[in-house]
Amino acid sequence: MAWSDWVQVEGEGFDFAEIRYEKKHHSDLQGGIARVTIDKPDKYNVMTIATVEQMFRAFYDASHDTSLGAIVVAGAGRHFGVGGDVDWERWGLREAFYHRYPHNRLIRMSRKPVLAAVQGYCLGGHNHMAYCCDFTIAADNAKFGQAGPKVSSPADGFFVPYLTKVVGAKKAREMWMLCRRYSADQALEMGLVNKVVPLDELDAAVDEWCEELLAVSPGCLEILKAAFDLEMDGYPEMGVISSRMYPDWFDLPEGKEGGAAFGEKRTPRFWALREREAQMRAELIADYETETGAQRP
Repeated sequence: MAWSDWVQVEGEGFDFAEIRYEKKHHSDLQGGIARVTIDKPDKYNVMTIATVEQMFRAFYDASHDTSLGAIVVAGAGRHFGVGGDVDWERWGLREAFYHRYPHNRLIRMSRKPVLAAVQGYCLGGHNHMAYCCDFTIAADNAKFGQAGPKVSSPADGFFVPYLTKVVGAKKAREMWMLCRRYSADQALEMGLVNKVVPLDELDAAVDEWCEELLAVSPGCLEILKAAFDLEMDGYPEMGVISSRMYPDWFDLPEGKEGGAAFGEKRTPRFWALREREAQMRAELIADYETETGAQRP
């Protein structure tokens, strides 16, 4: 069975700076596939608004191309990616990044099955993008995990509880709350990925899975994907909980501390901030009692 070479999609609207958008076709099976590659290897393929906007345009085109049967999401270079750009979050652009162009919703809205081809680091936003894909094929050097609480980046919305459907409630909470990292074999054992292969066989393995998809009814696959993806519709979008509990999170000391510590390559001082806040509250209460003569109950 023979694949054509990857051909970069060109034309008006496809002059992308942060992704590569390619297509190829199979000579025997006749159908084709698209590949959307985040192309920022020097920055571990971090995502910004611009990245996801370009992904949206590529996904929209691939979803409406009747000659295609699947979409592959990949990362250029040594790593799949490490999530959102921390510098953008420090500048208060996180909400726009997730609300305006929610990258996981691109996968949910796609009519074609989506496969994540993962090598190296698959952390943060890239990890939950991968587990929201229909399939994940991992190289044996892949590392998976979340980092939100480590860098003061709160997350809520459908993709957090959706992980419970992938790996179970206990493992999902472990991954999100403890920020542990998991090897490819551990990810396979917990059901986070479908298959693990040697790094130099990753592209061939993705091609094999795509061949299986192209060999069956594309219309039936679209219906099945939509049926499975209905699971995500029962959860709220990003920010509903965090914006209610901490509407000014990134203006608060704790909201700033994680990103600052990451940039300065030091351990975050979260509990020192909490202690300082407690001292300030105690001083305010003491001042109030002194000035008014009021006594605490």
